Amino acid sequence: MQDTVYILDFGSQYTQLIARKVRELSVYCEIHPYNQITEPGPDIKGIILSGSPFSVRDENAPMPDLSEIYGRIPILGICYGAQYLAQSNGGEVRPSASREYGRANLSFVDNSSPLLNKVSQDSQVWMSHGDTIMRLPEDYRVIASTGDIEAGAFQVQGDSVFGLQFHPEVYHTTEGKQILQNFLKDICGCSMSWTPDSFAESSVIELRDKLGKDNVILGLSGGVDSSVAALLLHQAIGKQLTSIFVDNGLLRKNEFEKVLETYKELGLNVIGVDSRKKFLDGLSGITDPEEKRKIIGRNFIEVFEEEAGKLNDVKWLAQGTIYPDVIESISVNGPSAKIKSHHNVGGIPEKMNLKIVEPLKLLFKDEVRRVGKALGLDPIVLHRHPFPGPGLAVRILGDITDDKVRMLQEADDIFIGGLMETGLYDEVWQAGVILLPVQSVGVMGDERTYEKAVALRAVTSTDGMTADWAKLPYEFLARVSNDIINKVRGINRVVYDISSKPPATIEWE
Repeated sequence: MQDTVYILDFGSQYTQLIARKVRELSVYCEIHPYNQITEPGPDIKGIILSGSPFSVRDENAPMPDLSEIYGRIPILGICYGAQYLAQSNGGEVRPSASREYGRANLSFVDNSSPLLNKVSQDSQVWMSHGDTIMRLPEDYRVIASTGDIEAGAFQVQGDSVFGLQFHPEVYHTTEGKQILQNFLKDICGCSMSWTPDSFAESSVIELRDKLGKDNVILGLSGGVDSSVAALLLHQAIGKQLTSIFVDNGLLRKNEFEKVLETYKELGLNVIGVDSRKKFLDGLSGITDPEEKRKIIGRNFIEVFEEEAGKLNDVKWLAQGTIYPDVIESISVNGPSAKIKSHHNVGGIPEKMNLKIVEPLKLLFKDEVRRVGKALGLDPIVLHRHPFPGPGLAVRILGDITDDKVRMLQEADDIFIGGLMETGLYDEVWQAGVILLPVQSVGVMGDERTYEKAVALRAVTSTDGMTADWAKLPYEFLARVSNDIINKVRGINRVVYDISSKPPATIEWE
């Protein structure tokens, strides 16, 4: 039985960050919508209530019934969660005199409270709220204050129920990790023993038990998620797994051959399918990015179904779904209105009567990489940057032709190869080249040219939800620009994208 903490999601932008911080402290946790509370079993050691974009005073604010857990299991309310605990038990919450957003310092810290043990007086915290707890319920006591907020943190007397008006999960709360550790270890009694390594061991056993002697198929992309999923399944069921790796003609230069060889060296049973002509013919004349995605998704399903139909007695379809995808589909606001079509192979299970198995659906991206490392995944795949599902189709702005694919593959190979050669690759979250739908004048030798322009894109990030443009050395950019213009026929201008996310996205389409 595994110690588990539940995080009840009230719609906060920070909910996933709470989960990541808990996992970093070696405690397994799950995010659940606030309105799906179930009676906790013996493995549930604590409950964390997230923040929310709502005010507890709003008529349509989330108002869960906590009677099944209140007083029976440790609870930590954060921001909205703290205000809801206070108001629903007889306290009073009112609008702040001014919105309290940003850094603050604790002017009073009660270190006798187990939640704030070892937390410094004057510790920096991060506030983000428009309401303030003006009056606490009778059995609540203040355990931390700031210069502006008396009830910066509270504890229920004689009970393991706590509230924080600030956010311990964000970087700007300098001792937030200590506070969360106090809650998880000292208050909840968690063993702090969950690691990606232990996840890999237990998952292999569970997959072996779940799948038995059944055959499984998996669509490989060359990326980390599907590769780690394949390795987990391979360790569990061996040759019962057949993986299909499709070359859609929109991968990086020589990627199909390189990755296919890597998979085979790992002992995976992989079928490589060359479908370049089918995909490129289907994209001929198409300029709309979402239409590109739909065509690629539809063609992938057709190719995958055709190859899978050649196999005998397949019962399961494996997918590299990771935890952020799961959270999005069960969020308090309901499923995402639009899931990009290249992630959707939804037609396959129904047509082929397959059941779904998702070995990574409980892991965040960084945890997937750590599991992959524990399983011995080749570093070339393990540390590979995220790559869009439609591949270079959404990095060629406008229509797609064989010549444009060639140009982009060559330019991208120079850029990515340069990052690797100079040791900059691992400092960047994601990088690539975008072929722009414009031509510009240039001079090469004594001749005037009128050729394509490309944009280099490189960003730093932790999870891709936000990103900043990478501050690559000018000397490096100059060399890459010179190499692309001199070596790639058809390109005479290189620019560097210095947009951050938000407001821009990482990809251009």
